[in-house]
Amino acid sequence: MGRFLAVLAAGCVGGLIGEAGTGVGFGAAWMASAMPADCRLVTVEVDETRVAAARRVFADEPRVEVVHGDSFDELGRRAPFDLLFADGGQQPGRIVDLLRIGGRLVNDDITPVDVLPADSPYREHDPKREFFFGDPRLVAAEVVLPDLRNSLLVGSRVG
Repeated sequence: MGRFLAVLAAGCVGGLIGEAGTGVGFGAAWMASAMPADCRLVTVEVDETRVAAARRVFADEPRVEVVHGDSFDELGRRAPFDLLFADGGQQPGRIVDLLRIGGRLVNDDITPVDVLPADSPYREHDPKREFFFGDPRLVAAEVVLPDLRNSLLVGSRVG
């Protein structure tokens, strides 16, 4: 997952990257490690302890801003984004509004349908997949990771 985020971040020349749900900074670190020198990254976390940890990680990186607060509100103040990693709570229909046309949205922690239990309700109704593949403003794909047990959703804003 981290390497995939780094690949996407590397293409954000002169751009702005956002992350909803910093955690302790794992995803942000991957993106920051590959983003061009003229790129900025804003990562938002609601948990104060995690914010403090992430701020320590990025203390010497002026291009990375670690913000405490509601992801949608804080990212909304800084939009539009070229890349947005929605790793925390989100408002699916409105999060696309935070992307510039051509911007990419990434969501992880998805289980591929083929490895879901036979009785899983997500085989028939998965809100994340329905959002990515149902929003006419996105062209989306599901990327199964090498362990074949996890995947992520990626969409580019087209409208």
